[in-house]
Amino acid sequence: MKLKAEGVRKIWDRYKYAALVALIGAGLLLWPSGGSGPGGGFSVGQEKPELPDLQAQLEDILSTVSGVGQVRVLLTVESDGERQLAQDTELEYSGPTSSPEDYSRRSETVLVKGGNGAETVTVRQTYPTYRGALVVCQGGDRAEVRLAVTEAVAALTGLTSDRVTVAKWQ
Repeated sequence: MKLKAEGVRKIWDRYKYAALVALIGAGLLLWPSGGSGPGGGFSVGQEKPELPDLQAQLEDILSTVSGVGQVRVLLTVESDGERQLAQDTELEYSGPTSSPEDYSRRSETVLVKGGNGAETVTVRQTYPTYRGALVVCQGGDRAEVRLAVTEAVAALTGLTSDRVTVAKWQ
């Protein structure tokens, strides 16, 4: 029984950071995205998260990782993301239908009544893409902390590990 406990302890010591990153990733997958609102995959009035909010969330979660200590995060943005709103489009043709002489097009943004008044309907949303990340933390001089922080930031932002820099807090 003692050997079995030692074996489990060795495995835990070896893979605890990978388990933490997998747990964070699973938590993000289970996080409600709001994609099942009215209209089957459309979201109503959903705003994209702001960069300072994401940086603050990263700081909060990274500060709980063993050995990190105080932490500050800076993300640089490649593209800001985009929201495509639902449009109600009307086309009017003049002349025969086989070869119309002229047409006019009128388009309006679709609005629905919600709890806070009229809200837009989002058809498609792309999230920001990041260029790089700098993480400054108290444990930034230890290799295992740098690895855990780099993997966590890469998993949460979509950055590759070569675009994440971890430095020691002075």
